[in-house]
Amino acid sequence: MPIYRFMETPCTLGLWKDVIPDLSSRMFRRCWKKLWHPGRPYTGSVPSNPDSEFRNSEMSTQSERPLHTPVMVKEVLQFLDIKPGQVVLDLTFGAGGHSKAVLQSVPGVTVVAADRDPTAFQMAQRLAEEYLGQVKPVLGRFSELNNLLPVLGLGPGSVDAALLDAGCSSMQMDSAERGFSLSKDGPLDMRMDGDRYPNMPCAADVVNALDQQALASVLAVYGEERHTRKIAAAIAQARSVYPIGRTLQLASIVAGAFPASALYARRDRLQRPSHVATKTFQALRIFVNDELNELHAGLNVTQTLLRPKGRLCVLTFHSLEDRLTKRFLRGEDLAAPPRRSIRQRAKAQHGLEKEEHEEEEEENEEGERGRESAHWVSLKKVIKPTEEEVQENPRARSAKLRTAVRR
Repeated sequence: MPIYRFMETPCTLGLWKDVIPDLSSRMFRRCWKKLWHPGRPYTGSVPSNPDSEFRNSEMSTQSERPLHTPVMVKEVLQFLDIKPGQVVLDLTFGAGGHSKAVLQSVPGVTVVAADRDPTAFQMAQRLAEEYLGQVKPVLGRFSELNNLLPVLGLGPGSVDAALLDAGCSSMQMDSAERGFSLSKDGPLDMRMDGDRYPNMPCAADVVNALDQQALASVLAVYGEERHTRKIAAAIAQARSVYPIGRTLQLASIVAGAFPASALYARRDRLQRPSHVATKTFQALRIFVNDELNELHAGLNVTQTLLRPKGRLCVLTFHSLEDRLTKRFLRGEDLAAPPRRSIRQRAKAQHGLEKEEHEEEEEENEEGERGRESAHWVSLKKVIKPTEEEVQENPRARSAKLRTAVRR
């Protein structure tokens, strides 16, 4: 049962921006019933509208990159402090960047390489052939690991160090056919599990089947998007004419809801232009893959398997993931509204939006006063990539590393 509660009344979204929607709530049960209806599966294979203004590559702002560049490898290895012969659990193997670094730096270590993506699982299998007896590939979501890991002999207290790299991997983002990127034309899919669950709704199902109000709620809660009604209305109008099945088609629809001057008016943390549909794509991806409930499940797995004084590293890439991780490591009740400082409550009462620099202030204000957890000793400050790493790997710009030691 997912723990995150969502207010039944849509108008309360502004007051409960930090509360993650519970898919068992009335509205979301209705939405997912539509999406899972056997007569309504939508494959995302409908070609995009030939008049789409983003069919060409003019909206692409990123050059081609290597398959995957792991983030803050040096910091992760330094904190985990892995010794020869220890067992390391990598819950998000991805392209194996962190796991390879562990294997290359520590002799005789055993790495349990888990991932929900079949492509990543295949890469873990190849690495297992290279490091015979040291790599144990596991295919499954975080919520499935409690059933999968005991088969490998892993039980409570059997793991010495754990790493969880949340969010979408670079190889998923850079693969047009996976449908994660708004700068590459492909089917509007976004399923991290690939084709493991054929009946699982994809992003195209969401934008074509959810009613306008529910779609706006998804964008608000998972994308922290301010213009949800405008975007949801544009999507509803467009799909009434032509099904939405391609990534650039959706990006074009979202862009069409704004004046041309607003297309790249937003800026990322490097002050580079950010497309106006970026938060819409983030919201759909998180919703389709149930990422926040899965993240909570993964954190619970590490809490069970890590031995006393075992170490945990969690990499997050947006505020929803980081907020959840921070509260979990503090031992807070995640089903309850988050605690806020006096300043934050005042801003909420005046309807002021919380910007990224204000989240950093939240770290400074609450970091020292966090409630002690019965399970974790958490470091006081979050770790961020160096300027040099961000310049070499711009996708690291929003990364935050939280570290904790199991009691």
